Amino acid sequence: MLTPITNALTIDVEDYFQVSAFAPHIARSEWNSRECRVERNINRILEILANHDTKATFFTLGWIAERYPQLIRQIVQQGHELASHGYGHERASDQTEDAFYSDIHLAKVLLEDLSDTEVKGYRAPSFSIGSDNLWAFDCLARAGYRYSSSIYPIQHDHYGMPDSPRFAYEVRPTLMEVPITTLRMFGRNFPSSGGGYFRLLPYALSRWMLNRVNAQDRESGVFYFHPWEIDTEQPRIEGIGAKTRFRHYVNISRMDGRLNQLLSDFNWGRMDQIFLDRFTKHVAVV
Repeated sequence: MLTPITNALTIDVEDYFQVSAFAPHIARSEWNSRECRVERNINRILEILANHDTKATFFTLGWIAERYPQLIRQIVQQGHELASHGYGHERASDQTEDAFYSDIHLAKVLLEDLSDTEVKGYRAPSFSIGSDNLWAFDCLARAGYRYSSSIYPIQHDHYGMPDSPRFAYEVRPTLMEVPITTLRMFGRNFPSSGGGYFRLLPYALSRWMLNRVNAQDRESGVFYFHPWEIDTEQPRIEGIGAKTRFRHYVNISRMDGRLNQLLSDFNWGRMDQIFLDRFTKHVAVV
């Protein structure tokens, strides 16, 4: 009998007004005056995880950590992994190499100071590491990160590297890249691991895709979502286009129930314990 696969559950800790698609409509100078809802949403997520006895990885913005330090400590105290989402939710592809390094270094130091724990992982906002800015991996290694989860191997209008490896690999001598999970069918990769796709597609299809990755590829999946995706009462942003509105708000009212079902249907754990521990054991054997 095959050993059950443990998948990685990840949360990108940002508030609704920090979403990249809203950047043309909400200036950064407005962030401090917007209603913050991330604290109540994270508390709800922590409650859901506790009910399912599940640990997860929280890729957290430094901007959020500065304003809610007790929330950061609460995440760690409950046994979850604290990881970095950068400081100010700026896309890596929009930054210079020096600016990117400053952002990821500041976030790492800030998160570690607040939590008194090592921050090993990083996820680029909007999966914005691609073929044109692979220097970002050199910056991450130099800043002391041990893994990244910043590449989505699909074709998308805002991100994606469809030709990159589908599963965890050593991208630099001291750094692992753990891509967002895709399903390989008909010669292409299909998104199968969270976000708007999870809200859009029927739950049965999402479950089938992750089951297929576990059963056929014998690999751990990497699932992601955002705190605002469970928040049906978040303020609606005016002036956004129809596509952006659809992507952001579709089936938000169903997310809580689907998330609870997902946690019941699969085994879940932290990124560091699933991937770094496996990599360390592999290196020791070699």
